[in-house]
Amino acid sequence: MKVLCVIPARYASTRLPGKPLKDIAGKPMICRVYDRAVQAKKVAATVVATDDERIMKAVTEHGGRAVMTRADHPTGTDRLAEVAAAFPDVDLIVNVQGDEPLIEPSLIDELVASFEEDADLQMATVKTRMEDEAEIANPNNVKVVTDKAGYALYFSRSVMPYPRNTGCPVYKHIGIYAYKRDFLLNYAKMASTPLERAESLEQLRALENGYRIKVVETAAKFVGVDTAEDLAKVNEIYKTKGA
Repeated sequence: MKVLCVIPARYASTRLPGKPLKDIAGKPMICRVYDRAVQAKKVAATVVATDDERIMKAVTEHGGRAVMTRADHPTGTDRLAEVAAAFPDVDLIVNVQGDEPLIEPSLIDELVASFEEDADLQMATVKTRMEDEAEIANPNNVKVVTDKAGYALYFSRSVMPYPRNTGCPVYKHIGIYAYKRDFLLNYAKMASTPLERAESLEQLRALENGYRIKVVETAAKFVGVDTAEDLAKVNEIYKTKGA
């Protein structure tokens, strides 16, 4: 399979305007994400998809590859589909969020491997175990439950499973996805579904239409950048690593 990694990056952000260009140990955050994504061994090419010339310039001056997309996309999936449509020779699209500067390249390879193991698979994503009670209760942390084979049963902002009895772990959904290209193009055209609207979670559209989503488990800990506090935390991590 030919694999393309796409990193969507919008300048606008309610809590952290200009987020993709925020400095992380001497480099714009989007360049940090790009540098880690290109280390994935199973990816043929990596590209930043943006609607802002400033982000485009930062990536290209860094030596990376970026493409301009429309500014009026209602969802990230629509932006991703626009990029996928421009790469007809690609089999698989991996979507890495532009605010994940600690993304593990090996995790990208694990996602791709899921499709090598199952030729019928259309979509895959990631989960990690949660332990902190406050984090579990936070509706901004999306939870996922899977079947024994690792396929998603449901995603929710509510606590899942309900802890009537102890012993069942709670998993956080990490918003990194991989899609078969043809499926992604069709997925972006599907009408919004009731559960998707209720939870404000796009991935529920796939489940409601009968598609299976493979969920890869990782022990990696993610610090996505949504606030100035997150940015400071990631900067400290990079300084500790000497990056």
